[in-house]
Amino acid sequence: MSQELKRLNKYLSEAGYCSRREADRLIDAGRVTINNVVPEMGTKVASDDVVKVDGEIIGQREQDFVYLAFNKPVGIVCTTDTRVEKDNIIDYINYPKRIFPIGRLDKPSEGLILLTDDGDIVNKILRASNNHEKEYVVTVDQPISQTFIERMAGGIYLEDLGKRTKKCEVKKVDKFTFSIILTQGLNRQIRRMCEYLNYEVQTLKRVRIMNIKLDMPLGKYRELTKEEFKKLSELILDSKKTFEAQQHTPRKDRR
Repeated sequence: MSQELKRLNKYLSEAGYCSRREADRLIDAGRVTINNVVPEMGTKVASDDVVKVDGEIIGQREQDFVYLAFNKPVGIVCTTDTRVEKDNIIDYINYPKRIFPIGRLDKPSEGLILLTDDGDIVNKILRASNNHEKEYVVTVDQPISQTFIERMAGGIYLEDLGKRTKKCEVKKVDKFTFSIILTQGLNRQIRRMCEYLNYEVQTLKRVRIMNIKLDMPLGKYRELTKEEFKKLSELILDSKKTFEAQQHTPRKDRR
C-alpha cells in the first residue's frame, strides 16, 4: 500500500505552524529541512519524515484550533518572523500557542485582524479575499467632498499596481472622516486611493472582517464565539462558490 504524501507547505499549514504562503517563504529561505536535508519547493512529505523549521521539529497534531480577534495598535507588524521584526504581532500578543495572522494590516494602521493556528482556514479565507467584506474608518488631512466620495466608490486606477480598484461602498462620517467597505485586498489600497485624489490618510482603522466586528480595547484580543466561527465558515464557503462560478462564466457574460 503506497504511503500518502503531502506537499511540504500543506504539511506545515496543517501542523498549525504557519500559512501555506508563509511556509513557501520559509522553504525558499532554506529554513526548512526534511530528514535534515534542505528540500526544493514542491517537495512532498511522508508520514515518517522528520520536518524541522530552524531546527525545531514540526509534527502533525490533532487538537482544537485557536481563532482570535485582535485589535492591533499602530506600529505592530503582522509578521511571524520574530527574529527580524522586533515589533511583531506574535511577541506583542504573547499567546501560549503558536499562532499566525490571517492576512495583513499595515504597520501605520490599527484595528481588527484575525489570528489562528489553523492553516487550512487561512488558505480558505485568503482564496476568498476578493469576495468578502472588510470595513474601515479613515480620517484624512482635508475636508471630504462629494466628488471624493463618488470617485473612491466608483473605482480608481492605481498606476503603480497596474490595477483598478473595484467599486465599493463609501460614506462620509464627518468633515474629515469616511467609512469604506472593500471586497479587495490590494497593497495599501485605501492609502493609494486617497493619494491619487490628493488626500493624505491621517488614521486608518479596520472595524470589521466579514461578520467579525471590532469590539475589544486597543491591544487586546478575544476568542471568536461559536456563532461567529459558524457564520465565518458559511461566508467562506459562499465566497468560494461565487468565485468558482465567476471563473466558469464566459468573459462576455460577466457584467
